[in-house]
Amino acid sequence: MHKNITKLLAGIACLCAFGIAAPSFADAPVKTEAATTTAVAAPAVTPVPDAAPAAAAAAAPAPAAAAPAAAPVANKGDTSFMMISTLLVILMTIPGLALFYGGLVRSKNMLSVLMQVFMVFALVIVLWCIYGYSIAFTEKTAFFGGFDRLFLNGIWDTAKGTFAATATFSKGVVIPEFVFVAFQGTFAAITCALIVGAFAERAKFSAVLAFVVLWFTFAYLPAAHMVWFWTGPDLITNAATSASEALKAGWIWQKGALDFAGGTVVHINAAVAGLVGAIMIGKRVGYGRESMAPHSLTMTMIGASLLWVGWFGFNAGSSLEAGDVAALAFVNTLLATAAATLSWVFGEWISKGKPSMLGGASGAVAGLVAITPAAGFVGPMGGLVIGLLAGVVCLWGVNGLKRLIGADDSLDVFGVHGVGGILGALLTGVFAAPQLGGQGIFDYVTNKMSADPYSIGHQVWVQAQAVGTTIIWSAVVSVIAYKLVDIVIGLRVPEEEEREGLDITSHGEQAYHG
Repeated sequence: MHKNITKLLAGIACLCAFGIAAPSFADAPVKTEAATTTAVAAPAVTPVPDAAPAAAAAAAPAPAAAAPAAAPVANKGDTSFMMISTLLVILMTIPGLALFYGGLVRSKNMLSVLMQVFMVFALVIVLWCIYGYSIAFTEKTAFFGGFDRLFLNGIWDTAKGTFAATATFSKGVVIPEFVFVAFQGTFAAITCALIVGAFAERAKFSAVLAFVVLWFTFAYLPAAHMVWFWTGPDLITNAATSASEALKAGWIWQKGALDFAGGTVVHINAAVAGLVGAIMIGKRVGYGRESMAPHSLTMTMIGASLLWVGWFGFNAGSSLEAGDVAALAFVNTLLATAAATLSWVFGEWISKGKPSMLGGASGAVAGLVAITPAAGFVGPMGGLVIGLLAGVVCLWGVNGLKRLIGADDSLDVFGVHGVGGILGALLTGVFAAPQLGGQGIFDYVTNKMSADPYSIGHQVWVQAQAVGTTIIWSAVVSVIAYKLVDIVIGLRVPEEEEREGLDITSHGEQAYHG
């Protein structure tokens, strides 16, 4: 009876999350262009437009009206590239992240972690298609989108028999909007799945799912909108349209923050939620007194390898086009990850006397995290430096910083994803500088790199504002969401169930049979 009540309460919590969100956006106007071939959503994967071109451009007379141009058609090569990138992000979540996390816990909790990652992925994809995509990637306010794409409405026009397309980062270039929906949905799913590693081995399964619904709705979606939403490059023709279109973008986008593939939206966002959860749920029974060593570093190595492979879709795919920027992101993902693996292992070797497989796998993930916000903005040597720094800084994050905080972050989500995400976001502002081999700032008025001098200090300050906003937003939403779930369901399993292992007590299964 108790289990049935718990399940009912979990379901009510899920429904409440959607119900609470709906009134805030119920008055969103229906977009007149909803069924056309150009959507207005795209993530910040190329340098942001220059918001202040020369005054002469602003004073230039408007060109004579021309006949309307034919709607751009998606290139099959770009479409195929984005489908493959989407599949790679799915690969890095299930099985990649699941096996990486699963190998790090004790054998009695292996299936519980696999189940949490698997189910969170499935849950978030469903929520994304129902309302998440609309809130994240349609126009409404600087903090939240509207409900124009509720239930993916308007992408398929039954009257005209046409599909909508979404803008990329080149004028006149589009991809099918359904592909963009799927690609961004995988980002939302892996972000929520990352959180479970922080409180692994002690959280109720129903509580995890209920928390994810709340956090996804009120933390992830606003963050994605603030950082990545803009109306696309095609409407920018002069200084006036550049300024007016910028005002329609997300709040952090308007500030000019650079986040190529999710340093703030994905890694810092999830890491803060995980750390708050680890603190509020409490330490594992026997933590600091009993051995809690990973039960299968073989599984962890396999998972880390799948993460590395899948991350090429995560980073290169964030260019939305199979072009030069995708190639830059690809090589940076390769180089920075390799550099971080080396720096972590050698740092561990020097400090502890022996290099470890766990260190190698952790170093690779640290490099992947740190290069994510920078991948399409910095040159390869900038990527190399970011990777080298990420390895040693995240090594400190899972050792020194973890001791300072005192929380039982089971799988070092904050030490790797939080520290690595913050480091990468800040260093993006440094190494995006053209004088250091970066891409600088793109000016969509002139349709080329901005001629204005690039200020490293200013850009790092903008990056810091994006980092701070993400930390505060995620922390506040997380505290409220955990507290609500604790009141309704309870966050933690009883001590006897934790000692026996969640595989048996929560799921009635065993990963291994002797």
